[in-house]
Amino acid sequence: MGDVEIGIIGGTGLGDILLKEAGGTPTEVDTPFGRPSCPPIIATWEGRRVAFVARHGAGHTFNPTNVPYRANIYALKQLGAAAVIASGATGSLRENIHPGELVVCDQVIDRTSRRSSTFFDEGLAVHVELADPFCPTLRRDLVAAAAQLDLTTHDGGTYVCMEGPQFSTRAESHLHRAWGGDVIGMTAMPEAKLAREAELCYALVALPTDYDCWRPHPGDPPHDALLREILGNLKLASQRALTLIRQFLRVYNPSSRTCGCGSALKLAIWSDLNGLAPAVRQRLGSLVERYIS
Repeated sequence: MGDVEIGIIGGTGLGDILLKEAGGTPTEVDTPFGRPSCPPIIATWEGRRVAFVARHGAGHTFNPTNVPYRANIYALKQLGAAAVIASGATGSLRENIHPGELVVCDQVIDRTSRRSSTFFDEGLAVHVELADPFCPTLRRDLVAAAAQLDLTTHDGGTYVCMEGPQFSTRAESHLHRAWGGDVIGMTAMPEAKLAREAELCYALVALPTDYDCWRPHPGDPPHDALLREILGNLKLASQRALTLIRQFLRVYNPSSRTCGCGSALKLAIWSDLNGLAPAVRQRLGSLVERYIS
């Protein structure tokens, strides 16, 4: 285990800022689930030891389905992180959630179907609680940090996670709204599930870039103009998310944690660990070692 306190998962822009501001160092990490999307960048940022992972890899080469989610989360666990702050671009499903604002999500509807969504796919039966998929402590601290800033940040929101890589049809977009979705993206799952299995606190800051396709664009502008608008909103939301994460790091107090994320497996392991095959024990490593006598 390393000395990292907090993992950060997001776009490459965050990593660029770490390298510029904190002199971060890319660190090669291997895991039983393969290599992460890219070597994590480890740095001291705002007084905290952090490890940043660019979810889609250098040059944005992994599409949402093929992101090595298990390797990313396991790598942060190996490096010592107890908490993960993630960010990701989304579409807004609500009139009052404007592009460029931030949403600290509290719920997820998982529509993915082609991804490895658990570390415990063989040799061990594990069923973690996921009623609240995002850590309430991290959410509380992020919202408190946002209150100290001049940023429009929505406290709570349901993230619809679709498989992709195509965007929604208009009928699907209206369906997601009818389900109670507030934003839609492609990467919150299985990240949140895996973080819970790894006993890591995990929170997500969603970055709305547009209104998905449920809301018509006035005047039917050309596609290149729409793309420029979306990219501009993404840049604005990303800068705001960076400001929020900086403030969070300044005030974060891990000793005030009241959640149960750090012991999520305590009542979730249904198998007899005494009969765990050596190969399975080696593969799961730090995930279960504290529960093996």
